[in-house]
Amino acid sequence: MTKNMTNSDGNEKREPQEIDDETGLYVISVASELSGLHPQTLRQYDRLGLVSPNRTEGRNRRYSLRDIASLRMVQRLVGEGINHAGIKRIIELESAMANMAVEVAKLRIEVDALIAENPPKSLNSRKKNDVIIYKED
Repeated sequence: MTKNMTNSDGNEKREPQEIDDETGLYVISVASELSGLHPQTLRQYDRLGLVSPNRTEGRNRRYSLRDIASLRMVQRLVGEGINHAGIKRIIELESAMANMAVEVAKLRIEVDALIAENPPKSLNSRKKNDVIIYKED
């Protein structure tokens, strides 16, 4: 959200807004051009929950770069013969998998820190150059 300020001239000045891949920048006509899809198709995908753009206070759609990438992915999957329900499920599963990958990375960092603080005895008792010979009786 931008903040408005008044400068010394009495004119209103806006602070720049941080823009990332999830910032809704593009109106539906621009998103349509960037994705190669008809605006009515974008509205349908929004109704189906395949791509959910940001909304302005007036409820107008604003598509982000991530939304444009999602529209292109949906278009590719439709081209491969996958129906809308299947695409929605794929999107849900990919999102869940990404969330789990983030969680695993956080846990890995935590485990590594705990091991560094208190290394298990089994790791200290054997040198890296030790050779273990297995002899079957």
